[in-house]
Amino acid sequence: MTELLSAHSIISALNQCNNPVHIYIGYSGGVDSHVLLHLCASITELKDKITAVYVHHGLQAEAEAWAGHCKITAEILGVNFVLLRVNAVASQGESPEEAARNARYKALKSLIGANDVLLVAQHRDDQLETVLLQLFRGSGLRGLSAMPERMAFGQGLMLRPLLNVSKSSINDYAQAHGLSWVDDPSNLSNDYDRNFLRNAVLPLLKQRWPACDKTVARSARHCADAQLVVSEHADALFRGVFTRADQTLCISQLKLVNSIQQALIIREWFQALNLKMPAQAFIERLQSEVISAREDADPVLSGQGYCVRRYRDKLYCLKTVAPEIVRESVWSVGQTSLRISTHQRLFWVPSSTGISCEQWQKAIISVKARSGGEKMSLPKRKGHHSLKNLFQEASVPPWERDAIPLIYLDDKLAAVGDLWISADFYSEQAQGCISLSLQRDAQE
Repeated sequence: MTELLSAHSIISALNQCNNPVHIYIGYSGGVDSHVLLHLCASITELKDKITAVYVHHGLQAEAEAWAGHCKITAEILGVNFVLLRVNAVASQGESPEEAARNARYKALKSLIGANDVLLVAQHRDDQLETVLLQLFRGSGLRGLSAMPERMAFGQGLMLRPLLNVSKSSINDYAQAHGLSWVDDPSNLSNDYDRNFLRNAVLPLLKQRWPACDKTVARSARHCADAQLVVSEHADALFRGVFTRADQTLCISQLKLVNSIQQALIIREWFQALNLKMPAQAFIERLQSEVISAREDADPVLSGQGYCVRRYRDKLYCLKTVAPEIVRESVWSVGQTSLRISTHQRLFWVPSSTGISCEQWQKAIISVKARSGGEKMSLPKRKGHHSLKNLFQEASVPPWERDAIPLIYLDDKLAAVGDLWISADFYSEQAQGCISLSLQRDAQE
């Protein structure tokens, strides 16, 4: 089997790329990544492009020594080396393996620019483990497709050039070339699902079905092919109900398709939002409790770090964050901007329409939160209008309304965020006015 492990395997994988500028190799110091690095370093024309990357998770005392081993190995092989330190402590609802993987991938993505590639050393036995884990979790086609050989990553690509290579072939190569690698003792602990499969289950399976790594990998490719067809259909359905501007789904359009197609659309939606795929039970609750709710209802369905809710004919998926609380503040005339909540800032800019500069400069300007019952008159409209009705007319969702600041000039309501200016303060004069802009900081 060692004939699969040659420079040709790497060159064939890299031929999928358009002459990459940098080739980063995920290098943990273990036998798999060492073999991958050794193979790549054997290709003379690639050496100047190669950087071995060790991600220090900070979870084990031995990690510092492993980092040193990796640095020395890279020097011996004549390639560049980078050490990345990450915080891999699991957050609520996150497994230790998931936390380490997420932290590692986030750090690696920061390296990968356009026309760069990351090579990782996952092999056919890893693919077998992944398929089985996904199967036991009740995954659909997307999960059972397991790991692709090629995928977008950062601004470039991730490649798995050893994905069709057996673990035994990797071990044979390492022994034949006298490689020295580190062994992570945590790999022996069956507390982790993947380790339990690797250490206790797969040896038994391979006794009965010696070629199961090949056959299961083939099944994964069949699932990936089927998923591609399903995704094309789902994408066409998704584009018919998705509004890119606010990243919502149209509920009335969703109701025109059956429940299976709705589930496809919802999964496409979560993928577009870069969220973890929802469980089937979550999708079923979303269909029954939110999509099928009365038009005037405000159901909220919470998931892992997000919530789904409806307003009017739209379905929103929102990050679960602390609500914005508008601070009661006095805005000095000399300030062009004012921080009015944790993630929001108000700016004024010169304009030909808006509040006259003369009024703005002479008044005491205060910013307050909405308390309820406020009314204002609008330019070119008769009467006074409650803010509640104005928000409804403008289709501002209820959960966004309390985060919109009210601006008072000499204790009279002059503006509501950057949405409306009171008729009592509205002016049109070239170079003689200011307009307001409410800007929100990007949140992780």
